[in-house]
Amino acid sequence: MQIRHIKKDDNVFLAKMIRSVFEEYNAPQVGTVYSDPTTDNLFELFQTEKSILWVAEIEHEIIGCCGIYPTSGLPKNCAELVKFYITTKSRSKGIGKLLMEKSIESAKEMGYSAIYLESLPDFSKAISIYEKQGFRHLDLPLGASGHTSCNIWMVKEI
Repeated sequence: MQIRHIKKDDNVFLAKMIRSVFEEYNAPQVGTVYSDPTTDNLFELFQTEKSILWVAEIEHEIIGCCGIYPTSGLPKNCAELVKFYITTKSRSKGIGKLLMEKSIESAKEMGYSAIYLESLPDFSKAISIYEKQGFRHLDLPLGASGHTSCNIWMVKEI
């Protein structure tokens, strides 16, 4: 397995993979990354300063992604853990954990001291991973992601 930076050629596949996870779990499509127009242009989005998107692949097949983004409105030195998705056949193999840990390490290297994330009850397995990684639940959202359907908010000091 290789973990690498996003490439422009990844845009179409990543958008399809992310949306397929929402469809698989019957998760809300409105007010989430499913309907967010930036989902179709992730390479361009992650040209933003102090952001990174890691892509995991095996034999040139993309199997997951996870990144860090300086979402508007977050507290100083806080970034958001974003685009954490793994293909169906690649789950429960430790790939998500590796991607998340690589993203957290990148956040530290970029000078962040906290990581925020938003999720949905539909993604309970991911939420348990976040909890094991030391994220704690919040009562209210931080920042202005625009993902109004997300109702689970978590943060981790790094």
